[in-house]
Amino acid sequence: MNILTSLDALKKYRKTLSNKTIGLVPTMGHLHQGHLSLCQKSQADNDITIVSIFVNPAQFNQKKDFKNYPRTIDEDLKLLKTQKIDAVFLPKIKAMYPDNYQVQVEEIQLSRVLEGRFRPGHVSGMLTIVLKLLNLVQATHAYFGEKDYQQLLLIKKMADAFFIPCKIIPCATLRASDKLALSSRNSRLTPSQRKKALHFPRLLHQKNISTKKITQELTKLGFKVDYVVDKWGRRLAAVCLDGIRLIDNVKSKVR
Repeated sequence: MNILTSLDALKKYRKTLSNKTIGLVPTMGHLHQGHLSLCQKSQADNDITIVSIFVNPAQFNQKKDFKNYPRTIDEDLKLLKTQKIDAVFLPKIKAMYPDNYQVQVEEIQLSRVLEGRFRPGHVSGMLTIVLKLLNLVQATHAYFGEKDYQQLLLIKKMADAFFIPCKIIPCATLRASDKLALSSRNSRLTPSQRKKALHFPRLLHQKNISTKKITQELTKLGFKVDYVVDKWGRRLAAVCLDGIRLIDNVKSKVR
């Protein structure tokens, strides 16, 4: 497994891959089975799979969240080696932002609602780093989970708008046996918090219940609800439980 810690190393490696199909799996590390499912999909589709691990400061609207984001690079590399990933890209912040964050990607429609409304700056920071990674890796396909459905739509829109010759591949949300959507943030939940968190997917999956009723029930249970809405053929929701933010979505008949 090639470990690439600089832009030059990535570019040099990329030059050896002519006439190969390349899959990119962008991550912020603290990998779980959901990430590995993206890797497996990429490996099935492509000759080469490259995983990036980069905790992107530009997409955290609170410095505390960036500081507290779990970093488990040694464990991540072991997992990826077991998965037989071809290369891992581990860039430094200064290398990815030589302009000191002066140049950012902005979307002015989808980004104004839901995550964009509740996390100022998040969408711009996320789109900026994804564009940089797509340009650097020059992948054939890039893989993103459907758990953050708005992010997926925004990335597809950006790739189309900037004529990026990379196909964005959506991948189904993976869930634990207790139905909680897999997320790096789940590791911050105590056993009692996790038990309480299970009300979130349970209510979201209930049929014939309104978004208003779900919001009311979650609030009664002690969640801080940012939104529960039917949009884009999905029922999307974001909540905070004792300061830990959880997002999820399921298919909906309402568009």
